[in-house]
Amino acid sequence: MNFEGQVAISTGAASGMGLLFAENFAALGGNVVMCDINEEVLLEKIAEINARKGGKAVAAVCDVRDYTQVCAARDKAVAEFGRIDVMANFAGGTAVRMCRVDKSAYPEFPDVPIEVYDWGIDVNLKGPFYFAHAVLSQMREQKSGLILNIGSITGAEGDGYGMDYPTSKAGLMYGLTKSIAQFGSKYGIRCVCVSPGPVLTRAAMANMKTPLGRAAEPQEIIDLCLFIASEKGQFINGENIMIDGGRNAMRRKI
Repeated sequence: MNFEGQVAISTGAASGMGLLFAENFAALGGNVVMCDINEEVLLEKIAEINARKGGKAVAAVCDVRDYTQVCAARDKAVAEFGRIDVMANFAGGTAVRMCRVDKSAYPEFPDVPIEVYDWGIDVNLKGPFYFAHAVLSQMREQKSGLILNIGSITGAEGDGYGMDYPTSKAGLMYGLTKSIAQFGSKYGIRCVCVSPGPVLTRAAMANMKTPLGRAAEPQEIIDLCLFIASEKGQFINGENIMIDGGRNAMRRKI
C-alpha cells in the first residue's frame, strides 16, 4: 500500500488505535493530522513519527465535542497539506469506564448521572458527526475522500449499563455511515464503518469470547482500515464491516 501525497485526519491519535492508524499511514508515505485533547502526549508521538522515514505528522489539539475545534483541525489539514483524503474517527470509549464511575455508588443505569452519558454520546457519536460535517465541504470540493467510522460489536449487542456506547456505535454503524455514503457518492466520497469485537488495546478484552478463541491484535483492525482506504478498497462504500472473530455469529444465551 502506498499513501504518498494523501492526507488523513485521525482522532484519538495520542494513543490506541487512533495512534496506530496514524503511525501506519505515515509509514506508508501519507501525511497525517493527529487530533487529541492530550497535547503533551500528542506532541511526543508526533515527534516520534516525524523522526522516521515516511509522511509528515502535525498536531491539532482538539476536543471532538467542540465543533469550533473540529473545524480548526480541518482548516489546519487544508492549510498544511491542501486536501483531506481520509477522515478516521477513532476517538471514543465507554463513558462509565472513561469517567471512572463507581458501580457500587451507581449500581444501575438510572442511577448514573446523566452528565456521564452526555459525555459518551458527545464523544462517540457527535464527535464523528461533527467531523463529517466539517470535512465534507473540503471533500466535496476535491471530489474525493473517505470517512472511516469506528463502530463496535457492542453496537449490535447492547449494554444494559453503559448504554451511551452501544447507542452511539449503532448510530455510526448504520445511520451515519449509510447517510454519508448516500450524500457523498455523487462527489466521489465514500463512507465505511469498521466495527471490531474484542481488541487487545486493554487486557480485559481477552475475556470477551469469540468463536476463534481470542481477541484481535490492534494491528489486525488497522490493516482492514488501511485496505479500505487504499486503491484496493475503493468499491467498499456505505457498509458496516464486522471484524470480531465471529462474535456476532455466536448463539445468544438468555
